[in-house]
Amino acid sequence: MTSGETKKKRTDLIRVWLARFLVAYFLVAYILLPFVWKQYTRRHPVLDESPRLTTTGDGHAGDPLNIALVGTEAEIKEIMKKAKWYPADPLGFRSDLKIAADTVLKRSYVEAPVSSLYLFGRKEDLAFEQPVGNDPRKRHHVRFWKNPEPDQQGRQFWLGSASYDERVGFSHTTGEITHHIAPDVDKERDHLLHDLQQTQDLSEVSTIPDFHKILEGKNGGGDRWYTDGAMAVAVIKND
Repeated sequence: MTSGETKKKRTDLIRVWLARFLVAYFLVAYILLPFVWKQYTRRHPVLDESPRLTTTGDGHAGDPLNIALVGTEAEIKEIMKKAKWYPADPLGFRSDLKIAADTVLKRSYVEAPVSSLYLFGRKEDLAFEQPVGNDPRKRHHVRFWKNPEPDQQGRQFWLGSASYDERVGFSHTTGEITHHIAPDVDKERDHLLHDLQQTQDLSEVSTIPDFHKILEGKNGGGDRWYTDGAMAVAVIKND
């Protein structure tokens, strides 16, 4: 082999390795690393050690957590208002009488109270509902608790439990009069998420699969629930 051929072979080899390096660099810098970073920012480590279920006042298992919002309390109240979800009235004798009368007369009560559930040792910080027609026995509702720790960007993080009240009846466990939820809590999670997306005030929506390892159960009222195990996370725009 002549010196010219040897030099050409060496040049061709360098070009091949250079081409391979450029391809590898492109894949790592423009595809792999952005994907990894995106997954990291969506991971929300604050959820790693968080509870999966709410509890009732007497310590029984409540409804499952299925949605989280990232934003301030004021931002949550504003986006829920735009999504046509109304803040629930506090529990009390007066509101109990009103919801009883409205149930009998089939009048809408858009701010009817919700029973208290507990997380982090306290009842819900915020509660919202969306009426269904003029029947106060049926409604969409969600409770939110502010997580004690912010997310990795220092933003306020709220854990929520969304479910659908399909009727009023006696509790299967205590005999008290209560709302009974529909078992498909994923459907309610997706309904709320859809309403929030319609406001155009979300900067990001992601899903954490396998948040729940136990995919079915019963709440404190004896109502059955089931889930695909996913937690939806929605980030409110910070203008």
